[in-house]
Amino acid sequence: MGVDKLERDFRYKVNAWARKIRVFPHDVRIERLEKKWGFCTADGFVTFNSELLFLDEAIQDYVIIHELLHLKVSHHGKLFRSLMSVYLPDWQKQEVKLSKEATRI
Repeated sequence: MGVDKLERDFRYKVNAWARKIRVFPHDVRIERLEKKWGFCTADGFVTFNSELLFLDEAIQDYVIIHELLHLKVSHHGKLFRSLMSVYLPDWQKQEVKLSKEATRI
């Protein structure tokens, strides 16, 4: 599968999750990041590491949901973790898998 199709599919997934979570990113970017899988800014810019395109869909969902939830909750406190559990009940499992992928970036 070509990178263009992977990116289109990923963007589609981001938009679907954004609708479900009811957040409205100002812009979604996919680019090579040196040390992060993704980040968002207070003004609604969400950036994902292009390496995510090649990872398991469950891990992609974890990072997408994690970053989109930061548009609602800026910290990683109890509310954030509760929302993660609502949208992705096995998020801790995916977090562990993602940490094993850290060698990719």
